[in-house]
Amino acid sequence: MGKRYLIDTNVVLDFMGNKLPNDARIAIAQIIDNEINLSVINKIELLGFSKIEQDLVDFVKYSNIIPMSDDIIEKTIEVRRKYKIKLPDAVIAATAIISNYTLVTSNIKDFKSISDLEVLNPGDI
Repeated sequence: MGKRYLIDTNVVLDFMGNKLPNDARIAIAQIIDNEINLSVINKIELLGFSKIEQDLVDFVKYSNIIPMSDDIIEKTIEVRRKYKIKLPDAVIAATAIISNYTLVTSNIKDFKSISDLEVLNPGDI
């Protein structure tokens, strides 16, 4: 199997809001067509708005939501201690690392220092 991806909240919102450059939009569409992986944090963030569109609800419904396993919890603790990042970002990073996924995010600054995390910025596509 080829490379697998975990899609961060900002990328989902930018994709669905048509805010990505054309090349990035095409690349993200190909990732989504293959497999949509979200962490539990991404699901909470996406569905936690006071008003959400049905297409966003459907997007999450058809996504693979990666549950919080003991391994992800332990990795979250390690990432949070070592890199001093916010808890939601630590959970997202740990989910990607443990699942062996590349994290697709526009929020590079919060994740760039995590050595065992592979990150793809749609702005660089």
